[in-house]
Amino acid sequence: MRILLAALAMILTLGQAQAQDLAEPTGDVVLTITGNLTQSGAEDGARFDMDMLKSLPARTFATSTIWTEGENTFVGVPLSVVLQAVGADGSMIRATAINDYAVEIPMDSVTESDPIVAYEMDGAEMSRRQKGPLWIVYPYDSDPKYQTEVTYSRSIWQLDRLEVVK
Repeated sequence: MRILLAALAMILTLGQAQAQDLAEPTGDVVLTITGNLTQSGAEDGARFDMDMLKSLPARTFATSTIWTEGENTFVGVPLSVVLQAVGADGSMIRATAINDYAVEIPMDSVTESDPIVAYEMDGAEMSRRQKGPLWIVYPYDSDPKYQTEVTYSRSIWQLDRLEVVK
């Protein structure tokens, strides 16, 4: 019984440590995440400014896209890292753009490294005109599985909101 109580106390302590809030953004908010989260910086979800996103582990790759000319180099945070930072727990991600265009991305389709929430293309931050400031990008040239209508439809640009759905 004593071991069971000690184990329960450890689980509760770990759960409290996981539920710590994220820092509040100090710059302009570029991404808001709501839904089923265990960590957030505000009651209405987690908010990230560009510096907060850039402080997370980044991934860089070069790929062509069906929307741009030639090969481009993208830098961004793997979506899995962003979701982990907020303690996302769900089966679906609803990604929404500035103009309210929305797509659904099944949680089980997100790998450790792909896709990324890109914030740079060819060494520069992306303006709204360049599909920024955030764009969900896959390494399309690396694997034929990323060259499908489904993947292209999930490649939402001008991303500004994610909702984690149970």
